[in-house]
Amino acid sequence: MTLLGGLYLFFLLLTVSSFGQPIPLLGSIYLGRTAGILVFFDSLICLYLVLGLMKRQRLTWYLLLGYNAFELVNTLTNLLVITTKELENAVGTTVDQVGLLNSNMAVIVAILLLSVFIFRHRDSFSNRSPYLF
Repeated sequence: MTLLGGLYLFFLLLTVSSFGQPIPLLGSIYLGRTAGILVFFDSLICLYLVLGLMKRQRLTWYLLLGYNAFELVNTLTNLLVITTKELENAVGTTVDQVGLLNSNMAVIVAILLLSVFIFRHRDSFSNRSPYLF
């Protein structure tokens, strides 16, 4: 559970470090203030997941699976809808299409494996309290 909490803490740090960058969400690329708001709420969700993992909260088990399912849908949607040209315009540099496809497929496989691991360890989430504190 500690390693899983560390992994989601890493995800939290990655999310916070993306502040100010374009954010692809469900087939659209958001910039500026909207992207900042999306990063803020994603950071809050990741923080809740980290704290819930440390407390072994049962509700966090459901939220982890839901968050991972959303990330899968988001990654697939972005991969299928956003063109390389749109991404290059948002980022301002050239994007390798093959590298983009390979990295997104690796993310999809990693999230699937992580979700299977979380699903199999549902008995570890023994705290039935709905409150973190």
